[in-house]
Amino acid sequence: MARVCESCGKGPLSGNMVSHSNRRTRRRWLPNLQKVNMLVNGSPKALKICTRCLRSYKGKMAENA
Repeated sequence: MARVCESCGKGPLSGNMVSHSNRRTRRRWLPNLQKVNMLVNGSPKALKICTRCLRSYKGKMAENA
């Protein structure tokens, strides 16, 4: 599953892009995902998590993984 936070499950949202002449085309808003090394069950693991989760899990980061 690409472009999905592995912690909270946040994924892309969709909507309309509106031009100056008020024409509408579809667009996507992607979550701000970062690759980080975190401790999962005591062992380091590479995860893709959103920046909101990254702020809350700051203490559980793996130093040299």
